[in-house]
Amino acid sequence: MTDKVIRTATDADIPALMRIRAAVQENRLNDPSRVPASAYEEFLTVSRIWLFQDEDGIHGFAAADPRDGSIWALFTDPAAEGRGIGKALLPHALDDLRAAGWQTANLSTGPGTRADEFYRRQGWQPTGLTEGGEQGFTKPL
Repeated sequence: MTDKVIRTATDADIPALMRIRAAVQENRLNDPSRVPASAYEEFLTVSRIWLFQDEDGIHGFAAADPRDGSIWALFTDPAAEGRGIGKALLPHALDDLRAAGWQTANLSTGPGTRADEFYRRQGWQPTGLTEGGEQGFTKPL
């Protein structure tokens, strides 16, 4: 990998984002139709989606929701896992929350998953299980 870039997504990137989201091994969508292209288009009207791209394509994306102070998405293509893509993308999403005036970020993920471990290594503090059974986390900004 020689030329790599982190940039904001456009509507033209949505098919690649949907491909990555559908390919993940954890936090899988039981019904992919619940997150159609229109959900990404709508999200891009309120915030940015950051993506990691190299000469082979888009390999991951992250986004923060300024409306509720949460991480809306952080996904890496399974074929590109272990390359530090999530770790490189997450600070951009957190910066968006800071810029929106949030002092604390929040998110949830499956308990005991690799994502759970990842967030703990990044300094996120567990807050207990959500009503939906996910592990909640917060992180001071």
